[in-house]
Amino acid sequence: MAGIIGRISAFLKSPQGRRYSDQAKRMASDPRNRRRAQDMLRRFRGKR
Repeated sequence: MAGIIGRISAFLKSPQGRRYSDQAKRMASDPRNRRRAQDMLRRFRGKR
């Protein structure tokens, strides 16, 4: 498991990883996308 975590952290430190994390932060700050994500989580939690 530590190998996977190490690979993920190495990727996030790379230029491409930083680009993806910045893009994810921008998308998460959009209220419309945030509402969509919350609705999706509610649907998944409700079906259990």
